[in-house]
Amino acid sequence: MTIVDTSTWGVISVGGGDRVRFLQGLTTVNVQALASDRPNWGAVLNPKGRVLSVLAIEADAEELRVRVAANLVEKTHALLERYAVMDDVTFAVSTEPSHRVWSSPADVWRAPFRPGAPAAAAPADEIERVRVRGGFLEYGRDVDEDCFPFETPLAQFLDYEKGCYVGQEPVFRVHSQGNTARSLCGLVVDGDAPLAAGAVISHTSKERAGAITSAVRDGDRWLALGYLHRSVWAPAGDGDEGAGPSVTIEGRRAQVHGLPF
Repeated sequence: MTIVDTSTWGVISVGGGDRVRFLQGLTTVNVQALASDRPNWGAVLNPKGRVLSVLAIEADAEELRVRVAANLVEKTHALLERYAVMDDVTFAVSTEPSHRVWSSPADVWRAPFRPGAPAAAAPADEIERVRVRGGFLEYGRDVDEDCFPFETPLAQFLDYEKGCYVGQEPVFRVHSQGNTARSLCGLVVDGDAPLAAGAVISHTSKERAGAITSAVRDGDRWLALGYLHRSVWAPAGDGDEGAGPSVTIEGRRAQVHGLPF
């Protein structure tokens, strides 16, 4: 069990009569059908479908609560303000003591935010190891404005039945064509030497097949996240934990793996 202190995460409370319609049209989340037992993860996209922010939305009686990592609070608030032109919505930004409990790597996405700061959070290296194993995105490392949501684990939360939202058209087009150019995959890397973000992934069919975004030591090996070109690795289905082809990272053998590990 890994206890994660999320007290530094921002909470943007969205009130007003148009709050549901506003966030329904701005985010990839189906705000009209929010689950109450887990975070409702999604993203704010630009009109070209690129990821501007990763967020979770929760519903209260009188407001919607948008949770974002600390490095996304200011940016996400600014995005909400920018799009709220003629809408009856209000925004209030705060932080609150909270934590999450990851019982397994799969919980990095499904575990709820619990009230109260934890008495003892897990060490940073343990949190990072479980985060990488579960494929939980860190904005600025594993996903940024150059990425599409369907290239990342956010793909599992895309709702192709909901109405229009900003960036929907390119997302739907790729979904219908089934031609994602790359995908964020897991990698099990031989050797215990340090492995840095940005390390090039090579394959016999493609010299520069992708690059590492995050990596963490796991005993006498390293676990990593990295984007791989579809010619090397067809993106795994949801929950696919099987191993894929072998690749090379700075002369070291690595096995491609579905997420979560």
